[in-house]
Amino acid sequence: MSAGQSSGNHEKKYNGVRRRRWGKWVSEIRVPGTEERLWLGSYSTPEAAAVAHDIAFYCLRRPSSLTALNFPSMLPPCVNTDMSPRSVQRAASDAGMAVDAQMVISNSSANNGIGEKEKDGIGGSWETSEVRETEGLSISVEDYL
Repeated sequence: MSAGQSSGNHEKKYNGVRRRRWGKWVSEIRVPGTEERLWLGSYSTPEAAAVAHDIAFYCLRRPSSLTALNFPSMLPPCVNTDMSPRSVQRAASDAGMAVDAQMVISNSSANNGIGEKEKDGIGGSWETSEVRETEGLSISVEDYL
């Protein structure tokens, strides 16, 4: 067990991702050949931070193998490896935000409380109408690269 992990902590550890004390997940990466760090963002889910790190890692380091990535199957085939560090930062952040948004939408749709309100005809709040409007929304990492 590494430092900072308790025996009750069963969360998956992703490369390049850490959790803040207040619960947000963050990611950053060092630019190769410099001491500069690129801030990739703060996210609600560790998966979103991991995807942001994967995009930045791939674009900056151009690895010969995808084994160092958290989600190698989610790497879009059209990733441009000839971007400036700031462009990489933006693409990684956008991809992470897309994953975060998708996970929030998925979690909201799975929430039985909202479904029960709709069945009873009681659900007239902005929350239920927003969920209904976004159920058909499809967000892909490729949309942000």
